[in-house]
Formats: sequence, structure tokens, C-alpha cells
Amino acid sequence: MGPLLETFTTELRRGTLTLAVLSQLRTPQYGYSLVQRLEEAGVAIEQSTLYPLLRRLEKQELVTSSWDTTESRPRKYYVISPFGSEIYEQLKMEWETMTVELKSLLEGDENHASD
Repeated sequence: MGPLLETFTTELRRGTLTLAVLSQLRTPQYGYSLVQRLEEAGVAIEQSTLYPLLRRLEKQELVTSSWDTTESRPRKYYVISPFGSEIYEQLKMEWETMTVELKSLLEGDENHASD
């Protein structure tokens, strides 16, 4: 993949990762479990991307976190906040609208290519 295509792909993914992460935080998740859930769904995310994103979402009050120290290795769990749920539902509707619009445009490209 050329550097320009890689830049465009990164920009495209950046906007969608927030939606992907919020979708998985209806139940408390720690970082590694969240990475696994996303990967199982086909969404690859580096931990170096995930943790800054979680910190930003927490600062924006979209997620809350708490430490579980009951096991030998303490883990920080993240869960979507009520405010985060509102934002998530609005983002999800926006995403659904955008995908329909883009699909129409992209199919239009295919139709024009065959002209």
C-alpha cells in the first residue's frame, strides 16, 4: 500500500474506531478484552491507539472507568456512560445514513464506469 493510500485509510478508520469502541462498552471491558472483541468482529486496533482513545472518551465523559483489584493483576474497566449512550445512538444513526449515501454514490461510480 502506498503512503498516500495508507494515510487515507488511517483517516477513514480514525473516525469509525470511536463508534466501534463505544458499541462494545455496553458491558464493562478492560483494554485487552476490548481489543479481542473488536478483532473478533474484524476491527483491528493497536493498543497504542486504543488507550489514548479510551482516555479521550473518558475525558469527554462518554465512558467511565474503574479499577478491579480483586485479582492478582488489577485491571481498569471501561463502560459507556448514559451521556455516551446518547452520543453513541446519534453517531450510529449518522453512520447508517452516511453508509446508505456513500453506497449510492459508489454504486453510481460503478454505473458510470460501465458507460
